[in-house]
Amino acid sequence: MEEKESLWMLNADDTSLEQDSPKSLTEFQGVFPNEDSCRTYLYRARFPTGFACPYCGWTGMPYGFRNQPDMLRCRGCRRNTRLTSGTIMEKSKLPLYTWFWGAFLVTSLTPGMSALQFQKMLGIRRYETAFNMLHKLRAAMVRPERDPIGGEWPVEVDETYVGGETQGEGRGRHHKTLVGGIVEVRPRKKAPGADPNLPSGQRPRHGGGHGRGFIAGRLRLQIIPNRKQETLEPFVLANVRTGTEVRTDGWTGYDNLHKLDYTHIAVPVKGDHAKTDQHLPMIHIVFGNLDAWLLGTHHGVSPKHLQAYLNEFVFRFNRRFWPMVAFDSVLKIAARVDAPTYAGLYKGTWGHPGEWDG
Repeated sequence: MEEKESLWMLNADDTSLEQDSPKSLTEFQGVFPNEDSCRTYLYRARFPTGFACPYCGWTGMPYGFRNQPDMLRCRGCRRNTRLTSGTIMEKSKLPLYTWFWGAFLVTSLTPGMSALQFQKMLGIRRYETAFNMLHKLRAAMVRPERDPIGGEWPVEVDETYVGGETQGEGRGRHHKTLVGGIVEVRPRKKAPGADPNLPSGQRPRHGGGHGRGFIAGRLRLQIIPNRKQETLEPFVLANVRTGTEVRTDGWTGYDNLHKLDYTHIAVPVKGDHAKTDQHLPMIHIVFGNLDAWLLGTHHGVSPKHLQAYLNEFVFRFNRRFWPMVAFDSVLKIAARVDAPTYAGLYKGTWGHPGEWDG
């Protein structure tokens, strides 16, 4: 191969050309008009401080090739590295432009997209390709070093069953999946951004009461195997800062949280909806929205892939005040995380980020 830099590489290290992430469809088309613009963006996401050879550690501007514009050659050891290697786009036959469009659509549309909608919108020939691509994007919705929530703000903790009822298997039988949820409770005046439900960005003037004077902050959702104490305690410890005020119902699985350096406030609700709405309003609103999203957008999901959909819901929920910035987050995470393979997804051998490993 002839070592001549591609046009996109001439601008790859020029930080003066950096732009903010697109916040509308027209901005997206302007920022990413072609493959070269996508390559430049991905290069900066993967090498934010400049190219570093994964083989010898050499740093500097690599060689480029006009006939293979995604190939980078180290000027030290002269070994080749593909721009997409080590990213969720590795070995994909789809152009980068399609991946960028997919990431933009999935992160900017409030209800998300089903694989069938995704396939139609991007003009992908096979449903399996769209399904696999969506799951790769979901793998990039979990920041590897994400920090625990809570601390300054109290959190609500509860569990719910997700899935449909069975028929003809006897009373009380079901194939639902148990999901644990933790959400922060913040005063509305401490919202991290403008109300996403108000187009002009103004804040509502009313106050008082849950849902008005308070909002839901950051969220965590995870499939858990059971409601035993040995499951619930590690779940809380892994997701909530110690010293946080933790609000739960009266279930015995939470009884020892005060011994783990939490301020534990438990109220036995015993199926009383009024008590539930008063003590744990936010997490139950979250559970209701989750059920509606899974049924409305995806028409139900299999337990095998449920954690991936929970990850997407959490990602979208935690960035609802900055929906367009989520696109930038996905692509920057996508440049440094492992992605599922087609075989791994269909055989069930792929472990979705955040799956229970206790």
